[in-house]
Amino acid sequence: MSAETLRVTYHLTCRPGEDPHDKAKGIALEQSAELPSRCIPAHVYDDVVPTIQELTALDDGRHRLVLDFPEAITGLEPTQLINNLFGNISLKSGIRLADVEWTPNLLQALGGPRYGTTGVREMLGIAERPMSSTALKPLGLDTATLAGFCADFARGGIDLIKDDHGLCDQDTSRFVDRVQACQQAVNEVNAETGGRSLYLPNVTGPRWELDKRLDAAQEAGCKAVLICPFLTGLDALIWARERYDMALMAHPAFAGAVAGAEHGIDPALLLGEITRLFGADMVVYTNAEGRFPTYDQALCDHINDRLRRPLGDIRPALPTPGGGVDAERAPYWAERYGPDVVLLIGGSLYAQGDRVAAARRLQDVVEGR
Repeated sequence: MSAETLRVTYHLTCRPGEDPHDKAKGIALEQSAELPSRCIPAHVYDDVVPTIQELTALDDGRHRLVLDFPEAITGLEPTQLINNLFGNISLKSGIRLADVEWTPNLLQALGGPRYGTTGVREMLGIAERPMSSTALKPLGLDTATLAGFCADFARGGIDLIKDDHGLCDQDTSRFVDRVQACQQAVNEVNAETGGRSLYLPNVTGPRWELDKRLDAAQEAGCKAVLICPFLTGLDALIWARERYDMALMAHPAFAGAVAGAEHGIDPALLLGEITRLFGADMVVYTNAEGRFPTYDQALCDHINDRLRRPLGDIRPALPTPGGGVDAERAPYWAERYGPDVVLLIGGSLYAQGDRVAAARRLQDVVEGR
């Protein structure tokens, strides 16, 4: 494999009577020239159509397909890259994007997190320990109440206090009003306690609102934001990273639509590596033992590994397991996942009634007290 070749692995599930070799050749053509081979000039075929490097049967009845893509067909553009990896074939069946060996040029073009693990730690003034996070909820509360929740969680020491991903610009809590009130509440408590809690507004919105929300967050003094890149488009992460001096926490809403068991993109690759490469400093995923049972422990471990492992000059990002993590299990998860993790715990903090006391108990766990 040359430095200008993108090596991509798929797992194929064939229906009765479907030939894996035909399916493999079809994928190579569909993701490049998009014509029958007889209709493609020889010099074009050689320049653009991926070559099949491997097609082997797996123990579970599927087939492993390895294609070498000419890097040039991506144009080194993030959107075209995803189109080449899983564009038209996403409309077929039984094709799972399992792995990518990135080229140096694509790593440079994508860029990865602006801050990464070390940068987020510096924002929070934390040398080495797990970090805590919680969410403002439920949807439907007014701005004053949500700002009061922010103050409670900051007083309890929570590191990262984010909007729930369902909060946007509803009548009950307008975006700009909420950002200003919540950031002010956290600022006041930090000044009182000496803490360094951060508030993360959810800036997710349509393209014509995204820059306005990011502008409002930065003007309010926010140092980090929440964004749902599978709603806005993954390239919104790169756009926000390049234009705003704020860390990005990526939420996985809608990611499950392209992360099936036999078809789609492997969740560890999608959340652990692609989202990191596109600029997320922290990546939320649904943790094992939570309310999303398809994410078992092995998958969560794989996501963590892809967020942290060496990848050229790309900074590591912080795994942020959530989705029903119980506060009582926080000591277990802090030990299992180690210091480079953000434990996102919401409902079980609210269920304790006293938000300040519940936050302090969680903070005792992550701070090792």
